[in-house]
Amino acid sequence: MCTIFRPLLASLVLLAAGFGSVHADAAVRLKDIVSFEGARDNLLVGYGLVVGLNGTGDDVTKSIFTRESVIGMLDRLGVNARDAQLTVRTKNVAAVMVTATLPSSARQGSRIDVSVSAMGDANNLQGGTLVGVPLLGADGEVYAVAQGQVSVGGFSAKGAAASITQGVPTAGKVPDGAIVEREVNFDFSKLQTMNLALRNPDFTTAERVATAINAYMHGDLARATDNGTVALAIPSSMRGDVVGLMTRLEQLRIEPDQVAKVVIDEANGVIVMGENVRISTVAVAEGNLTVKITETPQVSQPNAFAPGGNAAGGQTAPGQNGVQFAPNGGAATTVVPRTNIEVDTGKDKRLAVVPQGVSIQELVNSLNALGIGPRDMISILQAIKAAGAMQADLEVH
Repeated sequence: MCTIFRPLLASLVLLAAGFGSVHADAAVRLKDIVSFEGARDNLLVGYGLVVGLNGTGDDVTKSIFTRESVIGMLDRLGVNARDAQLTVRTKNVAAVMVTATLPSSARQGSRIDVSVSAMGDANNLQGGTLVGVPLLGADGEVYAVAQGQVSVGGFSAKGAAASITQGVPTAGKVPDGAIVEREVNFDFSKLQTMNLALRNPDFTTAERVATAINAYMHGDLARATDNGTVALAIPSSMRGDVVGLMTRLEQLRIEPDQVAKVVIDEANGVIVMGENVRISTVAVAEGNLTVKITETPQVSQPNAFAPGGNAAGGQTAPGQNGVQFAPNGGAATTVVPRTNIEVDTGKDKRLAVVPQGVSIQELVNSLNALGIGPRDMISILQAIKAAGAMQADLEVH
C-alpha cells in the first residue's frame, strides 16, 4: 500500500507546485458549476421479475414475495396458479428493483436506460429477461415501462471445492430498456425569472456568477440570493428565446472558489487535500512500540543406537519437567521450546516541525520525508486537526 501511495504523494506535490500557474486558467464554464431551473432529471423506480435464469434465481420457498409475484403475474396473464402455489419451485425467476433517470428532455416514446438489482437470494442475473415493469415517479404516476434483456458485467463460477466471483452478478442494466409514457412538461418560454443552483454552494462563487452575468447582459439582472442560488430576471426581449439565452450564459467563464478541505477515505487509504489547506506551526513525530514474539519449537531426537535411546519407537512415559522417558529409562523424542522476542521502539523515527502557514506541497513533503505511509498519515492529519493546527475542514468517510 505504501509503494502505491508514494506516486500519489508525488503527484500531489506536482499538482501543488503547479497551483501558482494554474490560477490564470482556473476559470470554468458556467454550465459546469450550476444547474438551470427546469433543466433537471427525475428519478424513477419500479419492482418486477427477471425470468429465464439458468437455475440461479430466487428460492421461492424462502422468498415469499417472489412466489407471490410469480403467481400474480400468471393470474394477470390468465393462468390460474393460485391453487397450485405450493408446487411452485422454480429457480429461474428473480425479484428485482428497477431504477432509471428520466431526463428533462425525454419525450413520449423515447427510450432510457434502466438498472436492475436483485432483491432476494438470486445468485446471478446473467441471461435473464426483465418483464414489463412500470416505473413510477415521486408523485406515484407511471412515467415509463421497462422490459428487455439484462446485461450483467460480473460473473460467478463454482465447482466442488472452489468458487470465484468477479464484479456483481446480481446487478445489471437494460440499455434503452424503458419507453417513456409520460413527459415532464416545463415551458421555458413562460419564465420571467430563473434560478441557477450552484452544484457546490459557496458565497464567493455565487457572487462571481452574478457579476459575470450582469457584465455580459449589460444590466443588473442577476443577484445571489444565498450561497447556492443566483436569481436571474429574464429580459423581456429574450422571453421568447430562453433556450438561446441559456446557451449564451452557460459558456461564460467563472473562477469558482472553494473552502479548504481535507477528505479522507479510511477504508481505502485515500487522502485528497485542496490547495487552500494551511497548517499552523506544529511538530509531527511518528513511531510505535512494536513487540514481535516468534515461537520456533525444536524437536530433540536422541541417537537411536546410543545407550538409553528409544530405537524401537516404544511407548514413552511422562517424567519430571515435561521430559519424556522411554520404558528402559532413556530419554525419548521431545519438543524443546525456542522463543525469540524483538522490540522496535521506533528510535529511527524523526520529529519534523511544520512551520506556520505551509501549503499542501510543504505538508506532503514534510510527512513524506518521515517515510510515513497512508494509514499513519491519516492518523497524523486527524491529530493535527484535533490540535487546532489545521485551517481546513476535515471530512472522514
